Formats: sequence, C-alpha cells, structure tokens
Amino acid sequence: MTGRGPSALSDLTFRRLLLVGTGALGVSSLPGWLGWLRESHPQIETRVALTRQAATFVAPAALTAIGGRPLFHDVWPSEPQVTAPHVDLADWPDAVAVFPATFHFVSRLALGLADTPVMLALQCTAAPIGLAPALPPGGYQSHAFRSHLAALHARPQVVVAEPEWGRSVTTGRLERSTAAPLPTLLDLIEKHRRNLGAARGEGEEG
Repeated sequence: MTGRGPSALSDLTFRRLLLVGTGALGVSSLPGWLGWLRESHPQIETRVALTRQAATFVAPAALTAIGGRPLFHDVWPSEPQVTAPHVDLADWPDAVAVFPATFHFVSRLALGLADTPVMLALQCTAAPIGLAPALPPGGYQSHAFRSHLAALHARPQVVVAEPEWGRSVTTGRLERSTAAPLPTLLDLIEKHRRNLGAARGEGEEG
C-alpha cells in the first residue's frame, strides 16, 4: 500500500480529510492505507477518528504515529471542553471517508442518529461523505441494509462505494461483503465533490 498506488486514477482536490474507521476487521488495514495516503497525496491533511469497537481491531498508537497527529476517539468527553468536538469535526473537513463502515454504522447514519461525536458531526457537516461498507454474511441482501442504502443514496452529499466480492472469514463463502479499497472510495468522493460544486456553479477548489 505504498508508492503511487491505485489512486493515481484521479487528482484529489480536497485538502482536509476526516477518515473514520469503524469496527470491522478491515479496519486493521487502516495504518497501511494511511501511510499510502500520506506518501501519495502529501497535500491532504488527514484527521483519523476511531469508533470504540474499531480500537479492538487496530492499534491507535500506529495510527497516531503514521498520521502524525492525535487520534480522535468517538466517545463523548468526560471532562468539560472549551470547544464542542462534534462542531469541530463537522466544520473542519473538505471531505469525510468512512472506511470501513460497519452494518451498524451505516444503519445509524441512515436513521439520522447522533449518539456519538462523529455521528452527530456527520449528520450536520456540509462536506461530502463517502462510505465503504464491510458487511457480515447475508448483510448485502438484507432488507434492512437495502433500505438504509436507499436512504443514504437520497442524501445529496453522501456516496457509497458498494461492497466488493470477497471470501468471508466466518463462513468461507464468497460474498458481497468486502469494503471497497480506500483509493476507490476517495476517487468516488472526489467525483461527487466536483459534481456538487458544478451543480452549485462553483469552480474546482484548490
């Protein structure tokens, strides 16, 4: 996941990326992808947020060291804060990538829940949001997921990189369950961001 990598596909114009990792096994690859992102797109400033469950699959210390800035843990602070973390997370990014996005995270976002700082920020941000779902066996065909997917497709700023075929570590079967690679998700976000700018009559942003 180093070198130019597959994302020489497009020129990414956003400069501030909020990268959210959730509690799917694929989040264990996030340090490698973060290293690739810093090497391939050094102009992009990246902040990483992890859900509570994600921290059981990936070492926060690795993400902090590779990312070069403190990691945000998606829990409400126990001590009084000078600023509201969800407001900062909503206002700061030019783009948001949720990689991977669990069935649970997709459902909460689609239902409009706001029970953690990251979830509240994503409900309120004006930045384009891209999700790469990673699903359990049978999840892709389930009525619940299809309903939530339809609800997210109806949101103007949200794009979803649908799961790719992969072998389930639980069942050994080939399923539409594997999160699309991060470069695929970022490319999709970039195209959507440009489309949104064109619809508003804006030029490309540097």
